[in-house]
Amino acid sequence: MISAIGGPTVALMTLVILIAGMTNGLAGFGFALVGTMALATVIDPATAVVFMIIPILAVNLSLVRDLSREELRTCSRRFGPLIGAALVGTVVGMTVLSRIPTAPLRVGLGLVTLGFVATAQRRIPFPEWASGGTGTFAQTRVGMLGVGAISGLLFGGTNVGVQLIAYLRIFDLSHGLFVGVVALVFLGLNGIRVGVAGLFGLYPSRIVLFASIVAAVPAVIGVAVGKRLRVTASERSRRLVVLGLLTVVGFRLVGSGSGLI
Repeated sequence: MISAIGGPTVALMTLVILIAGMTNGLAGFGFALVGTMALATVIDPATAVVFMIIPILAVNLSLVRDLSREELRTCSRRFGPLIGAALVGTVVGMTVLSRIPTAPLRVGLGLVTLGFVATAQRRIPFPEWASGGTGTFAQTRVGMLGVGAISGLLFGGTNVGVQLIAYLRIFDLSHGLFVGVVALVFLGLNGIRVGVAGLFGLYPSRIVLFASIVAAVPAVIGVAVGKRLRVTASERSRRLVVLGLLTVVGFRLVGSGSGLI
């Protein structure tokens, strides 16, 4: 628990949040994944998941502001089934989170991280339901309900939302609208997660909740810094940094969870 650790660990956690924010600003993704998985190597993984909720909320709030009111209304109507089903799945995922022992959870988070790295390198393709390989069915209301429920379950328990991002890419939205829609979806999910985490007692203490709120500051700063660095870095170098970092974190999680480290 955060209340029982020393200043050096708190400083390390702050650095992790800052780097995760820079990663998101640099590569356009990775804040929740890098932040959660890296924190899970130094604190209880279930605490790491809930600790990241408010910083993720803050990052997505800054992105949603780029959408106009008309775009917000249109996106809310169009993707309402997806968001609704994801909210239900998220609540279920958070309920399961509180019942998983620490070691298996670390191993699971590590495997999810390494799985993401593999898919990002195109060594393992995204599932058909995530990439839209099932045709137009994936874009129907029923398809949205199915994708939303499954994705919400994974997101609620791990903070991993790349499957939702992959799914939204099949709608061929403009870059600006795509970023806004992604932020809108995760803003809604994390907004409800704050209340659910408090209701279920997933925050170990008020200190953890307060620290999570404070962590929103380095998160937003990191994103701003990453955006500035993005103009000077090539796409290949950005991907190497992100995937290299996630690979190290993923192996460390699997190793510590299985007792090898």
